[in-house]
Formats: sequence, structure tokens, C-alpha cells
Amino acid sequence: MTTPPADSAAPSARQLLRSTIIAAAVALVLLVTCVLPAEYGKDPTGIGRVLGLTQMGEVKLALAEEAASNAAAEASADSVIAAAESAPGTAGANIDEPATAKAALRSDTTEITLAPGKSAEVKLRMPANAVAAFRWESRGGVVNFDMHGDSTNAPKDWFVSYRKGQGVPSDSGELVAGFNGNHGWFWRNRTRNSVTVHLITSGPYNGIDKHL
Repeated sequence: MTTPPADSAAPSARQLLRSTIIAAAVALVLLVTCVLPAEYGKDPTGIGRVLGLTQMGEVKLALAEEAASNAAAEASADSVIAAAESAPGTAGANIDEPATAKAALRSDTTEITLAPGKSAEVKLRMPANAVAAFRWESRGGVVNFDMHGDSTNAPKDWFVSYRKGQGVPSDSGELVAGFNGNHGWFWRNRTRNSVTVHLITSGPYNGIDKHL
């Protein structure tokens, strides 16, 4: 009876252990140098920033925080509107009370410069149902924006978003005030260069404010 030859191609336990250790080490290196910088903005070795991965992770985190903040604010806005519509007496007056005086027609040109990562707001003080024409453009890069309104009688951080966008070079149209209060734009510069926003507004509003 002939004994079959041993299978020399099968790896030994020592070889398997060695391969496992090498794979784990490679995975750890990739985690530290690539995954952490690109996904979480953490770069303990400095390699991620050289490769541009850390900047990617920082942008992802900033966008996630911005989205969470917007979602929370919109949820708060929905609850305030619902309470105002359902409550009797003065509850709804905080948002929908008619304008006590008509605003004079005016026209303004406003410019603001945003450094990389910075943000700013421009708000028109408008009576309810007033309509202001506007046009803005960003020079030097694109911006993220949120056109919204807030009432002086509403809770802190409450606002109603009219429209928003990411990586936008310009926008134009009409801003309709849904209630007495401040209505305008929030811009954030997510590029690596300074960006100047040039805004032209025209209509019945009582003033214009910058929040830098």
C-alpha cells in the first residue's frame, strides 16, 4: 500500500499566524493614515493632511453638523408654527400678525467677504407679506446658503427656511416675508479661498442688517 505524499502547498499554523499579523498591521496603518483623516478629520500621523484626506474629513464633519443644525431648527420651526395655529388668542399673533406700518420702498447693495470656512448673514427687516426683489452672486468661489426668516417674538434659534443650496455661485428672485421679522440669507464659504458675496435688494423693508 502506497502512502500519499504530504500536501506541501498547505500553509502551516505559523505561516497563517504570520499572515494574520501582517494583514492586521496593514489594516491598522490604513485606519490611522487614511480612514480616520478622510472620515473623521483626525490625523495623528500627519500623512492624511499631506494626501488631502484630512481636509476631506473636516468638510464631511462640518457638513454633517450643519445638516443636523438645520434639521433641528426646522423641527423647532414646525412645532412653533403648529402651536401658533392651534392656540387661541395671541399665540398665532407672534408669527402672523399684520404689519403695523408699511415699509418704505428702498434699494441697497451689500458686499461681504467670507474667509475660508467662515459664514455671515444679511437680513432685511420686513413687515408681513412684503415682497423684496433680490440678486446675489459669489465672486472667487461658490457658497452654501440658506434663505430664511425669523421673528423677534419667536423662541431663540427659531427660523423658517425658504430655500437653500450647496456650492451655489448665485441666486435671484423674490423674498416674501411670511410674518413680521427679519428675512434674508446665511452664507458659508466651504472653499479654500476668500469669497465675496455681492447682494442687491429692492423693495418695502425697514432696514438691512449684517451679522458677521
